[in-house]
Amino acid sequence: MAKTSTARTLQDLVAADVIPSATPALQSVAAQFSVSITPAMLTLIDGAKNDPIAAQFVPTENELQVHPAERADPIGDAPHTPVEGIVHRYPDRVLLKLLHSCPVYCRFCFRREQIGQKGNKGGEKLLSSEALAAALNYIRTHEEIWEVILSGGDPLMLSDRRLAEVVTALNDIPHVKVLRIHTRVPVVDPARITPELVAALRGRLPVYILLHCNHARELTDEARIACARLVDAGMPMLSQSVLLKGVNDTAESLGALMHAFVENRIKPHYLHHLDLARGTGHFRVPIAVGQALLRQMRGNLSGLCQPTYILDLPGGHGKVPLTPVFAVENEEGWLVEDFHGCSHTYDEPK
Repeated sequence: MAKTSTARTLQDLVAADVIPSATPALQSVAAQFSVSITPAMLTLIDGAKNDPIAAQFVPTENELQVHPAERADPIGDAPHTPVEGIVHRYPDRVLLKLLHSCPVYCRFCFRREQIGQKGNKGGEKLLSSEALAAALNYIRTHEEIWEVILSGGDPLMLSDRRLAEVVTALNDIPHVKVLRIHTRVPVVDPARITPELVAALRGRLPVYILLHCNHARELTDEARIACARLVDAGMPMLSQSVLLKGVNDTAESLGALMHAFVENRIKPHYLHHLDLARGTGHFRVPIAVGQALLRQMRGNLSGLCQPTYILDLPGGHGKVPLTPVFAVENEEGWLVEDFHGCSHTYDEPK
């Protein structure tokens, strides 16, 4: 199989020399969690044992190991789903999940049991016309909704026509002021970012693009051009990354990723602590290690390169920052640690 085609089966991965064979264990993994790797990502896989690109997309037997704390809905979307396609966890914003498919299926995805042919039980991958109408009506009748976040699946997999229809409908709701799009497309399928797609996103609403990218190597020349096309069209880009063992859990790899973002006019936004999705334990980095990495970044990397380390609490309780603490108050005032690790007292004027 040429690497100009998307690999959607274990047999495709064998043909592309990504895995040696479709073992029974891998077949069990693929039966539970969808497989898809775009040509852009296939060409980045170098065959090395610890390749950070392969780690993100190539299924492994490790996914069969499920910890008791892991769950099918790790961040608790279900309790906050008033109608199909809507997640309303926070007062001023909602997720609008338009489809159940992605160009690539990340092996650590927190929605891995809801998306793809496996997660969607082989059914319709798009939100039906009736369900979309009900979701849009929910947004219209809840005037507290200030921001709509297009998610899924990956919303930029929709056709330009369908995407434009949704964007137009949202632009016509007066109390909606901001449109946000969560996507991996600019890095995993950069050719999809066409002038026609950009035109489909234009309207009254300011559009913010949240790019999911976990390693600097994902930002190829083609990906950088795709990102520039969106930014040049007046759509600010911010990043979302997941802290992953074997992918970006060193100061060097994380620093390179944040530098690459800023060089491409992408503001580092969130560094997610890994959610408790089933079969993802081999990616897990302890919170204390994540905090130590954020400490190393502070002062050693530009202030533009500092993401917020975030935990999405299980059970639907929302996101909380895991920011390392540099200042502690005691009886004598404040004890403050600088980025070199040296402690200083600071007397706050009364």
